[in-house]
Amino acid sequence: MLKVMYFSVTVNLFAGKGFATGRISLGEIEVVKITKFHRVWSSDSSHDKSKRATFYRADDIPEGFHCLGHYCQPTDQPLRGYVLAARTSKAVNADDFPPLKKPVSYSLVWSADSEKNGGGYFWLPNPPVGYRAMGVIVTHEPGEPETEEVRCVREDLTESCETSEMILEVGSSKKSNGSSSPFSVWSTRPCERGMLSQGVAVGSFFCCTYDLSSERTVPDIGCLKNLDPTLHAMPNLDQVHAVIEHFGPTVYFHPEEAYMPSSVQWFFKNGALLYRSGKSEGQPINSTGSNLPAGGCNDMDFWIDLPEDEEAKSNLKKGNLESSELYVHVKPALGGTFTDIVMWIFCPFNGPATLKIGLFTLPMTRIGEHVGDWEHFTFRICNFSGELWQMFFSQHSGGGWVDASDIEFVKDNKPAVYSSKHGHASFPHPGMYLQGSSKLGIGVRNDVAKSKYIVDSSQRYVIVAAEYLGKGAVIEPCWLQYMREWGPTIAYDSGSEINKIMNLLPLVVRFSIENIVDLFPIALYGEEGPTGPKEKDNWEGDEMC
Repeated sequence: MLKVMYFSVTVNLFAGKGFATGRISLGEIEVVKITKFHRVWSSDSSHDKSKRATFYRADDIPEGFHCLGHYCQPTDQPLRGYVLAARTSKAVNADDFPPLKKPVSYSLVWSADSEKNGGGYFWLPNPPVGYRAMGVIVTHEPGEPETEEVRCVREDLTESCETSEMILEVGSSKKSNGSSSPFSVWSTRPCERGMLSQGVAVGSFFCCTYDLSSERTVPDIGCLKNLDPTLHAMPNLDQVHAVIEHFGPTVYFHPEEAYMPSSVQWFFKNGALLYRSGKSEGQPINSTGSNLPAGGCNDMDFWIDLPEDEEAKSNLKKGNLESSELYVHVKPALGGTFTDIVMWIFCPFNGPATLKIGLFTLPMTRIGEHVGDWEHFTFRICNFSGELWQMFFSQHSGGGWVDASDIEFVKDNKPAVYSSKHGHASFPHPGMYLQGSSKLGIGVRNDVAKSKYIVDSSQRYVIVAAEYLGKGAVIEPCWLQYMREWGPTIAYDSGSEINKIMNLLPLVVRFSIENIVDLFPIALYGEEGPTGPKEKDNWEGDEMC
């Protein structure tokens, strides 16, 4: 099948030279990803009945590279993670103020003794003046580790980091001074993330014996900073195509889906109209979108809507699966150590929601409908190895990351993405996902299943943006510059709709109207016209998580 690619022959000459070579230069230091580990210590069930964690030291560190911190993860998950090891770049003359230095000493953060697992001692490196620790290390013995064990990094080569996910929490444990306090272990990530951010995750962890609930920024350790402006580990255009053709997901639409995706061009050609505030008649949009207002921001002055003719409107709502294609934005992640391949899919119409209240399922007639539905998913590629690392599944105003080990694959390397019935949110596995209160069984149903309605993104894609490659490498289509609304603003009579719902329910399950309203996503009661990909926070920023 012929793919239409928006690009020219001009590319960033540095791009791709370091992609999947195993090592990445961050300027004055070079890093390598370590995935082989030696187990040091595991918590046991006496520390926490719901969570256990295992702590590892990096193995097979290449000669000349140095450990920056140890690794940990939940015990009940397959071992899959990394830590970075670092060395001074060969071209750097660093006699006076080298990029890497040994710690001066260590501070004991916490310790535990277990008859089953032995002792575990957690040490925070104390860096020299002008340097920063990158992670914590764990030992079996109470004696302070050798300073040769890790390296600290010069402060100007680092950025701040924050806690991400709690890995272990021990409710009350004895500190080195004999007092008792809680102990928690967290994964970390750069505070600033997105395609313009320089922070590089080390892969180590942070631990403390004080409450971190109100402050996510970690005061005692940092992350690395990529000061190499060439981003040489990012893939070049040919490599991007190879990655997409190798890993491009297969998107499954529900077997009862009534509102299929289409290409943007098909949407324009088949009757979509551009409206402007103060004018009653819409204007046809040409197939490339070149007559759409471009640039700026969403000033609420323009929007796109369906044609007034009922037959044409009905035809446009149904979409056109045969014309659909994935619109791809390629961008750096975590300081250029990963590549995010963001795949946007367009549906002319988002159908009505289906509500679940306990055992009752109630299809809506209008609530949840809107014109111009943009949804996306993202797959993250490791630039050290070229492997698929994670996927982000976008779900309306939320979503989440899923590790590659938890993804369903079809056709060997290609992940499955399930698009929800009528709403087109993305999920990693078939089933029913509830948006609302799972505890009460009240919310919006997201039903996903395999069907014959598929889009193979490895074959049907168009690269629409890859800013890191430089000007002219990818020519953005005209419609991508349209920063206004792809549908009109809709307000629903939510009180009337909820009253209809209440009347259908037995008395025993009737809640007050106010309680039900609080439990459903606010978007059900009104919808501003959705904006296009470039107006979304994740265009330059990271996915929410």
